[in-house]
Amino acid sequence: MNTQQENAESLVEAFEMFDSWEDRYRFLIDLGRKLPAYPAEARTEENLVRGCQSQVWLLATPKDSAIDFVADSDSTLVKGLIAILRKVYANQPPRDVLNFDVDAFLERLGLNSNLSMSRRNGLSGMIKRVRSLAEQQAAA
Repeated sequence: MNTQQENAESLVEAFEMFDSWEDRYRFLIDLGRKLPAYPAEARTEENLVRGCQSQVWLLATPKDSAIDFVADSDSTLVKGLIAILRKVYANQPPRDVLNFDVDAFLERLGLNSNLSMSRRNGLSGMIKRVRSLAEQQAAA
């Protein structure tokens, strides 16, 4: 299993291969198409992420001593953002999720300055949700 830092570095390297943000957006959309299926029965109010302009559902499950989650959105770009979060957060120990400097990572990707305010707010909502679930699992 790769560490969060290794997964983050591979994403930064992938983003650096593209010269334009248009190409990076296409890459994000392609990542989103590869997400694992989200269970239809989990599209509940409880799993809805607040603060997103698009609808986003996120379901986390403990997996041994790690946290795993699946998520879905009605937006293709947001699905790509979900895929990025899965790459750095899924199957990682809760303490590692909580200690990961996600702001620095997003800055390195350029997402903070190349997403609309509403998309950044939605991304922040997803991060808060994953971190909250990691806190719950770490405390258990």
